Amino acid sequence: MMQRRQFVSTVAAGSALGTLGLLSGCATPVAGGSGPHVVVIGGGYGGATAAKYIRLFSEGKVQVTLVEPNEAFVSCPISNLVIGGIKQMSDITIPYDNLAKRHGVKVVRDRATAVDPDKRTVKLAGGAELKYDRLIVSPGIDFMWETLPGMAKPGAQDKVLHAWKAGPQTVALRKQLEAMPDGGVYALSIPQAPYRCPPGPYERACMVAHYFKKAKPKSKVIVFDANDDIQSKKALFTKAWNEHYSGIIEYRPKHRVVDVDAATNTLKFEFNEDFKGAVLNVVPNMRAGDIAVQMGLATANKRWCEVDFLTFESKAVKNVHVLGDAIQIAPAMPKSGHMANQHGKTCAAAVVNLLLGKEPPATPLYANTCYSFVTDEDVVHVASVHRYDPEKKTMLTVPGSGGVSARASELEGRYALAWARNIWADTLA
Repeated sequence: MMQRRQFVSTVAAGSALGTLGLLSGCATPVAGGSGPHVVVIGGGYGGATAAKYIRLFSEGKVQVTLVEPNEAFVSCPISNLVIGGIKQMSDITIPYDNLAKRHGVKVVRDRATAVDPDKRTVKLAGGAELKYDRLIVSPGIDFMWETLPGMAKPGAQDKVLHAWKAGPQTVALRKQLEAMPDGGVYALSIPQAPYRCPPGPYERACMVAHYFKKAKPKSKVIVFDANDDIQSKKALFTKAWNEHYSGIIEYRPKHRVVDVDAATNTLKFEFNEDFKGAVLNVVPNMRAGDIAVQMGLATANKRWCEVDFLTFESKAVKNVHVLGDAIQIAPAMPKSGHMANQHGKTCAAAVVNLLLGKEPPATPLYANTCYSFVTDEDVVHVASVHRYDPEKKTMLTVPGSGGVSARASELEGRYALAWARNIWADTLA
């Protein structure tokens, strides 16, 4: 298992690298530099990685502007530990400073509100307009609130939280759990797949149960899953729940939430009886982020963005590339932070070559590892390696690669925290 994990880590660190030429620019300049200009919308795992690696792969010849409304990067991976009281927000928050200081990325703290693909311009909420030669959209996910009518009522979304975008709601959900009386029930609802981070809800159940076991031993966690079964690492999560949280965690599959009454903290299901909890944590159905939908990039069921996996260029809009959780995934490809980081590197290499008038690298290879904490120390993982298939024009898993943990262990807990530090550095340092 150690050899496999080391192999996966090596592939992940080195994928999408290639020999790339340089371009003496004749395109739109960005303030403070010359040469072709790439605008990146969204500074998450995909966008921040792409911004950094375009600068690296082009040896600074391609100018990059990153548009991101948040002051700092906040990691969704590891955020469940904040909800469980094991980590603090400061542990998962990293400034964007190094992208500018070390790599020359121009970071604009603003929100993209509109894109004109014909004029190749991005309009910002603050009124500015950016011109681009290539645009990268890494918008993450937004929620299909229309599927839960009660959540449109005033105050509902402030009371019934998703905490599926790490940040203020992460802290707010933790406070709700701390305020909940011992003996109360925390109800977590999971949407139908696909959604961001398939192992995430089950890890969250573990972290909340770990907190209850220590601080509120009469309380319970009930997981209402819209899917027929656990979506990732089923045997490992089931074993952890039986060993560590017997009588605390209750799992109920085939429970699709169709509405929420925030005033009474009640979940309403398609076929099952209503349920009232002390704390509701509703993770709604997801789709690509708003800007991608507004641009017409979400061509798969009006939810996800179809891309060319060699370049991540949109199949709907030329010169626009889409990364991360917003895309229509390839077979067995998770919507994860690690995968978005890999998208960012692959796209960066392709964009630099395209700006040179060259073909993009023809054989992208990248990997993914998802670690999940089942206690404050014990961790499990699932890993996979993906290679481009030129006949099927998609990414396919490499036979015999990856796999899952044999068991949860404290050693994997150390690996998980090291993975987090390494990928944050790879993305932002």
